[in-house]
Amino acid sequence: MITRSPAKVQTSGPLLASDADEKASWQRQLSQAIRSPEALCRRLGLAPAWLPGAAQGHALFEVCVPEAYLARITPGDPHDPLLRQVLPLAAEGEMPAGFVSDPLAEAAHTPRRGLIHKYAGRVLLIASPTCAINCRYCFRRHFPYDANAPSRAQWKDSLNYLRDDLSLHEAILSGGDPLAASDRQLAWLVGELEAIPHLKRLRIHTRLPAVIPDRIDDALLDWLAASRLQKVVVLHINHANEIDDAVVAACQRLKAAGATLLNQSVLLRGVNDSVDALAALSERLFEAGVLPYYLHVLDPVAGAAHFDVPDGEARELVADLRKVLPGFLMPRLVREIPGEASKTPL
Repeated sequence: MITRSPAKVQTSGPLLASDADEKASWQRQLSQAIRSPEALCRRLGLAPAWLPGAAQGHALFEVCVPEAYLARITPGDPHDPLLRQVLPLAAEGEMPAGFVSDPLAEAAHTPRRGLIHKYAGRVLLIASPTCAINCRYCFRRHFPYDANAPSRAQWKDSLNYLRDDLSLHEAILSGGDPLAASDRQLAWLVGELEAIPHLKRLRIHTRLPAVIPDRIDDALLDWLAASRLQKVVVLHINHANEIDDAVVAACQRLKAAGATLLNQSVLLRGVNDSVDALAALSERLFEAGVLPYYLHVLDPVAGAAHFDVPDGEARELVADLRKVLPGFLMPRLVREIPGEASKTPL
């Protein structure tokens, strides 16, 4: 079974009594997420026929769906575009040629524990090994998080790597989901990054504002707003139905803290592979104060081939999308190719 670390907030040590007493709403929601295919199917009123396949997929990559996200899924509809992203299927056991466990060859670009360095001027830090939601198409569903979850002492080596490379100007917090870490841990890590003079920008790649909007609370906003670094928050939202009023409010709070908000989505069969769906997503993102950034074709990760949209079809979709959207709402269609110096436009 491929597993991801249990969804819990990271700290530098055991929770203090006061921490436990004041456990934040988002932490409770994370701990209460649905974690079995039986509970997911029962909660959404899916026909019993869906359960065997869901159990097979779950055995390969565990279910994790918080209530705040689940509430936006239409009960009884197995083809709901949000459900498609989180419902395990038997198809995940298929192994077509070209779909592999490390589709972006990240293992070859991990010079330090929890640090991935692929592109000039920026490095990616695995700030948390956990996610608030397990997306079935995740390109890191097989990632060795156990070997890339540094303690504070182990972070020193990675931070020294950043200090020694004067060409680096941007640190990217990723995961898992970096916002699944505690604010105490994140404030410490960002403080260490701020002390590196040649760093200019802090980028945070996260799905949590769209999955548990309550994560964007005062504790998070305090350390984020106080940072000297220019702040960019890159959300991961694939469908307009993911953006309810609570998500819009979370985005507004991030903007008020000085963050530039961008979105990157993945083109997914049965989720957003139509002009109408992509146009509605861009429009809804802009209403929330978020600019579309990238539209990724699927990374060929083992277990996700049933989501694939061929490049030719993707190009046609984007060409048609360009006919109905203004240029500033057009995401850039890209593929990430291992070894290339940047994302590759399609």
